[in-house]
Amino acid sequence: MRNAYPSDDELRRNFDEVLSDVMQGRGVHTATGLDEDTQNALWAITAAHPNVTPELIDAARRAFAGQLDGSNAARWRADMDDWFEAREQRKAAREQQGHE
Repeated sequence: MRNAYPSDDELRRNFDEVLSDVMQGRGVHTATGLDEDTQNALWAITAAHPNVTPELIDAARRAFAGQLDGSNAARWRADMDDWFEAREQRKAAREQQGHE
């Protein structure tokens, strides 16, 4: 059982291992520490096998870079904030309609 989040070095090793696996048509295994954006990009490579393009590999590398630099998480937080704000606006609009 893992007690701590993987280090960047561990994440890099995991990414390289999973990238090698998906390039051979294998799937993305669990408990890698890779985020959803990175996993989705790796699954796209699996789905394209054996016709993996350099663009798919580049997309996976960019997604992983976004995990390491925190931009994937920042985008996810912003998306969640937008979702909750929109939900609150819909709720307020329903409540306003109920009072008319």
